[in-house]
Amino acid sequence: MKTLFAAAALCLFAQGAFAQSSPVGLWKTIDDDGKTEKSLVRITESSGVLTGTIEKIFEAAKQDSKCDKCTDDRKDKPVLGMQIIRGVKQDNDDKLHWVGGEILDPNNGKTYKTRLKPVEGGKKIEVRGFIGMPMLGRTQTWIRVE
Repeated sequence: MKTLFAAAALCLFAQGAFAQSSPVGLWKTIDDDGKTEKSLVRITESSGVLTGTIEKIFEAAKQDSKCDKCTDDRKDKPVLGMQIIRGVKQDNDDKLHWVGGEILDPNNGKTYKTRLKPVEGGKKIEVRGFIGMPMLGRTQTWIRVE
């Protein structure tokens, strides 16, 4: 009986550790300056594919902003509630990275290839947007809220 309980506890611990190594959750976005809190983005998973949606914008003046510079189906749509991460999947070769999708910068309407990497035991995530090769881009570090 003790062995069964220990095995069950170990499984629960492992499941919790895996969840923390996943980008799935609610994240506080931090601007490139490393200090300014911009929004809350919820990353969800469906059939192994991640999407991220803006749930809250901290700057009051931008609460009703629309993506007037977007060129796809998000053009002129409210930024609040907008899906800014699409099509990201776990890297088959490096299970610590999530790749293959895109991230939208609603300020300029541009989409970038993206790479997500949970760090610090899943407490933070490095969000890299790039054009072409990953070294040609920028990285923001977001903080897990839940």
